[in-house]
Amino acid sequence: MSKVNGAPQKRLLQVLNGQEGDQTPVWLMRQAGRYLPEYREVRKQAGSFLNLCYTPELAEEVTLQPIRRYGFDAAILFSDILVVPDGLGQTVGFKEGEGPVLEPIADLAGLEKLDLARVLEHLEPVYETVRRLAKSLPDETTFIGFAGAPWTVATYMVGGRGSPDQGAAKAWAYRAPDEFQKLIDLLVEATILHLSAQVEAGVEVLQIFDTWAGSLPESAFRRFAIEPMKKIVAALKVRYPFVPIIGFPRGAGPMIVDYVRETGIQAVSLDTGLSPSWVRKEVQPLICVQGNLDPLLLVAGGEEMRNGARFILETLGDRPFIFNLGHGIVPQTPPEHVAELVEFVRDFKR
Repeated sequence: MSKVNGAPQKRLLQVLNGQEGDQTPVWLMRQAGRYLPEYREVRKQAGSFLNLCYTPELAEEVTLQPIRRYGFDAAILFSDILVVPDGLGQTVGFKEGEGPVLEPIADLAGLEKLDLARVLEHLEPVYETVRRLAKSLPDETTFIGFAGAPWTVATYMVGGRGSPDQGAAKAWAYRAPDEFQKLIDLLVEATILHLSAQVEAGVEVLQIFDTWAGSLPESAFRRFAIEPMKKIVAALKVRYPFVPIIGFPRGAGPMIVDYVRETGIQAVSLDTGLSPSWVRKEVQPLICVQGNLDPLLLVAGGEEMRNGARFILETLGDRPFIFNLGHGIVPQTPPEHVAELVEFVRDFKR
């Protein structure tokens, strides 16, 4: 690792700032999670998933676990995108085997029950976790904070749970777009508050997850994915001009080019469906890219995993690039495969 004035310069920050580093930085989405036995032990102590997110000493511990095991170049705060609707006053819970369950909001009357003024106080335990981690993470590890993008968070708020087609949110957005826009606008403001508080507490990079962006057709993608992201990035850049922002518009396909050009982000995370060869031609000349190994190749391990990683590194690794998955680590992933992948990326030479 290179040094600046005798101090180690963080690999991930180097790449996000457009500098060449001595190695490709690597971290993995959902690197803290159920595939790790030590995580499962802490999860039992917490009782509920939200309690784990809101107990600073436990959330700190599970954030640190994959750093201790694998020495990733970045730690991402252990939390969830649905703490924002919880902070706004919507009823949010997580059921074992089902995932998130929310009291659905389907109209303006439901919107009126939400309160932007309570977000920061309600989410103070999250910011305490950030403060703890800012002190306990290794000096060479970049600290990433995050939030869900307004469209993706809205799909859960309106539908009451995850769905294969985001049908409830799309129906409201198409039936009464100006009404639905009020929910998006509220989430823009709440997301700016939440991410700003994370920066104030000590994160160095922000990632914004638009997991369901790919379900939107082009005109709706522009209105409900690109435009809210532009507002969030612009507001954060005024406050924190030197904090890089990574966008992740999962499933965006070719629309990722307009997303990159228009939102003001510093890096874009690639889902598994994007061809690295196409990305090299169409996206990488514009911006630092991050991605995009199939998480199920990580489950398989072995030669197929190495071949997939090698192709990505050979295709994208000679320009600003961060190695990651195309989505998060899945629970059935063997921990030893993660160690093998990290070693492969670290040892890779073009």
